[in-house]
Amino acid sequence: MTYKFITYRVADQLAYVTINRPEVMNAVHPEANAEMRDAFERFRDDGEARVAILTGAGTRAFSAGNDLRATAERAADRSAPANAAVPLGGITSGFECDKPLIAAVNGYALGGGFEIALACDVIVAADSARFGLPEPRVGLVAAAGGMHRLPRHVPIKIAMGMLLTGRQISAQEAAELGIVNEVVALSELMTAAERWARQMLDCSPVSLRITKQSVLAGLALPVEAAMEADRTSGRLRTLFTSQDAKEGPLAFAQKRPPAWKGE
Repeated sequence: MTYKFITYRVADQLAYVTINRPEVMNAVHPEANAEMRDAFERFRDDGEARVAILTGAGTRAFSAGNDLRATAERAADRSAPANAAVPLGGITSGFECDKPLIAAVNGYALGGGFEIALACDVIVAADSARFGLPEPRVGLVAAAGGMHRLPRHVPIKIAMGMLLTGRQISAQEAAELGIVNEVVALSELMTAAERWARQMLDCSPVSLRITKQSVLAGLALPVEAAMEADRTSGRLRTLFTSQDAKEGPLAFAQKRPPAWKGE
């Protein structure tokens, strides 16, 4: 697929996905969603890419979410293409990827933009970033995961307060609530995101894959049941019989950096 509304590149085991619609604050429409889904599937299936960093073009916005003007135009166009059914941002629904996803939020992350960030594993934000789910203010709801992911990130009263008012919060408040992992100056945003990514690259790819699979599978389970599922699912067996599980202790004993094989 040729990309018109995003950019995608891979360098040094890192995949960079950038929403490239700064003229509309990186709002996404069906075509952009389809391109993002394609890019993230490429990342998921690329053995050379281990961590993805998602950001928005420019300095004003990560993403203002769903492009409402494009939505209205499409509603009036009965010839709309099939990619209208692609989930917002390509990753907010029906997308499984056991590699780490980092959102580098460089400005406004509102509505679907916030939902896209919530679908990532780690969020690094510029100190000018703002987050919110204002859908009820335009007669909509946060249906791309916001109504369900946000209450899993913060206490229910905090989540309901945001969802039922559409109010925005600063990057600092988001960090205090545990939504954001780190807040930095805008000029340092990509450096910080890459630092997080490099720390992940220092870890075993198998370990990261099993960790992400287990955490997500166990969210709705009691701790003991989740731990039992780790065993019965075969995830732990996969880990303990991997080359990485042998290489890690050996490298530690030999006082050298591990040479991960990812298998």
